[in-house]
Amino acid sequence: MPLIADLLQRPEKLSAASRFTSVCGLFYLLSGFVLLLWPEIFQVIYREPPFAGHERSLVRVMGMLLAIIGWFYFFGGRTGGRQFVAASVLDRIVFVPIVLGTVAMSGAFPRALFVFAVVDPVLAIVAWRLLSKPDVDATPAHRSSDRDA
Repeated sequence: MPLIADLLQRPEKLSAASRFTSVCGLFYLLSGFVLLLWPEIFQVIYREPPFAGHERSLVRVMGMLLAIIGWFYFFGGRTGGRQFVAASVLDRIVFVPIVLGTVAMSGAFPRALFVFAVVDPVLAIVAWRLLSKPDVDATPAHRSSDRDA
């Protein structure tokens, strides 16, 4: 089946930044599945009040979205593309803290969202540091003209 073969393709050796991005993807994928299957984990871990209205369903939607993000991070990291790691760093340092911090300040799952608004940018900074280090063992996805100069 060509689709599955394409999905499983990866360079012979991945850079540390690509491997780290894939591992973060697995973390997000697993976290998303946990939220999807057990939304009450917010109350267990973060001592959030019981759900009101349709919040349980919204947490499940958040879980699905987090799992999809994890899926893309996992497979994006496996491509070995530096641009994927760089794009993931940028959105996690800029958008995640702004959006999640604002939503948490509104009172929606404040503890859980504040934790993620801090942890995700920290993971992005680690990826950025790994991206900035030369990785001579990695097989590049493609050669970049600005790296040759």
